[in-house]
Amino acid sequence: MRFFLACFSVLVLTASNALAEGSFEAGAKVFKKCVACHAVGDGAKNKIGPELNAIFGRKVAGVEGFNYSPAFKAKAQEGWVWDEQHLTEYLANPKAYIKGTKMAFAGLKKPQEIADLLAYLRTFDAP
Repeated sequence: MRFFLACFSVLVLTASNALAEGSFEAGAKVFKKCVACHAVGDGAKNKIGPELNAIFGRKVAGVEGFNYSPAFKAKAQEGWVWDEQHLTEYLANPKAYIKGTKMAFAGLKKPQEIADLLAYLRTFDAP
C-alpha cells in the first residue's frame, strides 16, 4: 500500500509540474487572442495595449510612450514588477486583479493556457 501511495504521489506531482510548465508552440496559439491589442518581436510597437517584449522583470506601466490607466500608474508607484505570479493572476482575470484597468479582455480561464502564454512571452525577453 505504501508503494502504491508513493507511486501515486509521484504521478500527481509529475502531472502538476507538467501543467505548470508551458509550451512555446501552444503559447503562440494562445497569443492570437492578444494580437489585436499587443505586439511582440522585432519592431513591436504599442497598439491599444503596450508591446510585451521583455515583460518579465519590467516595472508595471513601464513602456515608454504608452498611456496607462490610473490603476496601472498606481501599481507602478507601489513598485509592482511583472513576474510570473503577477502575470498569472492578471491574465486569469484582469479587471479583478487590477481594478480600473482599461484592458477589456475577460481573461484566460485555463491555467494551462496561461502557462503556455507565459512560455511564449519568455522567448521575447531581452538577451
